[in-house]
Amino acid sequence: MLRAKTVWFKKEGERPAEEVATVLASTIWRLADKAVDNLSKANFDIVTPERGFKIIGELSCFLTHYVDRLAFERMDDSKRLNLVSAVGVRLAEIMEQNILDMTGGKTDPDYDYQDGYIDLLNRRMTDYSEFEFPEDKASFQALRFLSLMIREGMEKTDQTWIQDQLMDIEVPEMMGMVKKNMDGFYPEGRAS
Repeated sequence: MLRAKTVWFKKEGERPAEEVATVLASTIWRLADKAVDNLSKANFDIVTPERGFKIIGELSCFLTHYVDRLAFERMDDSKRLNLVSAVGVRLAEIMEQNILDMTGGKTDPDYDYQDGYIDLLNRRMTDYSEFEFPEDKASFQALRFLSLMIREGMEKTDQTWIQDQLMDIEVPEMMGMVKKNMDGFYPEGRAS
């Protein structure tokens, strides 16, 4: 099980959105990366870095949307937008850095990794806005949509089983960790 810091020392005033976003984005990235590792250990065929980054991209977009859902009742719209935008920007930076690390610094002259991630994130934020997240949990439909987005990039032999692994095991555990992080920064019942 991945551990993440969920208790934060108090300091004067509220922490800046960029500081909180860095922690949330790092947690989201580590959770998504760990999920790819777990899927590999469960004998799912993740043979290419591209496939791994696609899975991380989809999972991190889902979890960023979840941060937005959790923030909705905890802060005003302006603060929520700043927080979620900062998380997205930080995840785009992390995505690019990890791709460059994997390729030895070689870039694709025809593709901007950060812009590509932000485009995906914006599409998924719209997609997930159509689904319910009752009581801080994702609906079956939201989880199914996420698993279908990941499923389409998997080998045929894994497509049936990947959905169960994601919906029943990986994603609920990741959501619990993200909620703990949010509760540490923005306790429930205290709108700001």
